[in-house]
Amino acid sequence: MGNTKKVHSTGRFGARYGVGVKKRVLKVEAKQSQKHECPFCGFKKIARKTRGVFQCKKCGKKFAGGAFIPQTLAGGIIKKMVAQKSFLPLATELESATGETQKATPTAAESTQEEPSVETGGEN
Repeated sequence: MGNTKKVHSTGRFGARYGVGVKKRVLKVEAKQSQKHECPFCGFKKIARKTRGVFQCKKCGKKFAGGAFIPQTLAGGIIKKMVAQKSFLPLATELESATGETQKATPTAAESTQEEPSVETGGEN
């Protein structure tokens, strides 16, 4: 068996599964075999340990990703949003729409003031 002209490495499946499934598997395998960059050190050697778990061969850090690629499309979008902090205006808008507000933490001046203590003396 082996490679064929139409479906390359998925020729190992022979006459089973159909050409459409083989083409989809071929796309996934092509993405999986590309060199991916480590999000921590930038080195282009990431090893896939198990489904969704990747490890950098240089810094040794383990991280989660997609099943076959280290970063999914949705994960990339969220990462950009967090970096740009573009979700903050939407969060305050949502907060004002629901009417929920967070309690303000006491400032340094307020926290240094002592609260009056209640004496429970022995006078009857």
